[in-house]
Amino acid sequence: MTDTTQFHPDDWISPPGDTIADVLKERGWSPQAFAKNAGIPLAQAKRLISGDAPIDEAMAVALARSVGSTSRFWLTREAHYRARIRQLREADKLKQLVPWLDRFPIADMMKIGFIPKRRKTEENKPAIVEDLLMFFRMASPEIWGEVYTNMEASFRRANNAQTNLGAVSVWLRAGESQIENIGYSPEKYTREKFENALREIRNLTVGRPQKFEQQMKNLCSEAGVNLALIPVIPRIRVSGVARWIDSERPLIQMSLYGKTNDRFWFTFFHEAAHIILHSKKVVFLDNDRVAASANRGHQEQEADNFAANMLIPKKYLDELRGLQHTKTAIEGFAKDIGIHPGIVVGRMQHENVLHYRTVLNKLKDRFEFKQNVV
Repeated sequence: MTDTTQFHPDDWISPPGDTIADVLKERGWSPQAFAKNAGIPLAQAKRLISGDAPIDEAMAVALARSVGSTSRFWLTREAHYRARIRQLREADKLKQLVPWLDRFPIADMMKIGFIPKRRKTEENKPAIVEDLLMFFRMASPEIWGEVYTNMEASFRRANNAQTNLGAVSVWLRAGESQIENIGYSPEKYTREKFENALREIRNLTVGRPQKFEQQMKNLCSEAGVNLALIPVIPRIRVSGVARWIDSERPLIQMSLYGKTNDRFWFTFFHEAAHIILHSKKVVFLDNDRVAASANRGHQEQEADNFAANMLIPKKYLDELRGLQHTKTAIEGFAKDIGIHPGIVVGRMQHENVLHYRTVLNKLKDRFEFKQNVV
């Protein structure tokens, strides 16, 4: 037992007692002889051989002197064995958590890159559970349930939104992760700073995302507001959310649902209104079904009005309603008020002065953000 150079901890999955038993057999020692030479009680010697007694520093020294090798060897052997026991127990727990996966769009998460790609076999499912817990940065499904069930109650208080909680929680967590990777805004939020930022952001509506995206995020950050852009997850129709991570850090998250610039900008200013006007304790989750509902709450109506007036102020409404339905007229009006013509088309459609099926929809831009999402 003098050559320890070939010891590789990853090769060992049996208790240190197996090694002790092998040495005793080679030397022809009885447990009594081992106990006497190690200077320990016989009961303790038997428990060491069976793997029931842990090896601490004092015992490692006694084993090195009586059985052989070094104290470091025995401590490493013990640590690896206990780690393997914990791994096996954790693996068993993960197997029991496999049904939790049914709540989430696992294939979509892998496709987007939220979690590693794995075949969804029975053998791999415990590892996918671990991937999911790592994605949420939560120790257990119970903690996930506490956090997101409370959020779901907040969605419903805000606008009666019916949601696929698993998919929505993935999208919300992806937004947090994106902001965590770049760092939350170091600035303290104030309403005045954010309102000033919004006026500057309105001027960006005439541009393409490649030009305005970072400017938009910077202006929000300078006002203490965090902005995340996360692709929509299939089978959920979430357009945006406004919420506070805590009492100091507001977050606006958008999905590009619909992808046209009129919807994008309206959604952004709608979510901005929730940050400015409404409670920090409510999560304002907006989707198409709620937007089309006649039963929208007063806070949603306030946010709608804020967004509409920010993009096309009330003083221009009569002129907008009387516009000729031509590309030239719409582009001229848009230029005069400093807004993208696609937004004018969308507002005319909302005001029911222009049909939704029109060649003028070509004035709208379609957005695709090319960036890492987490």
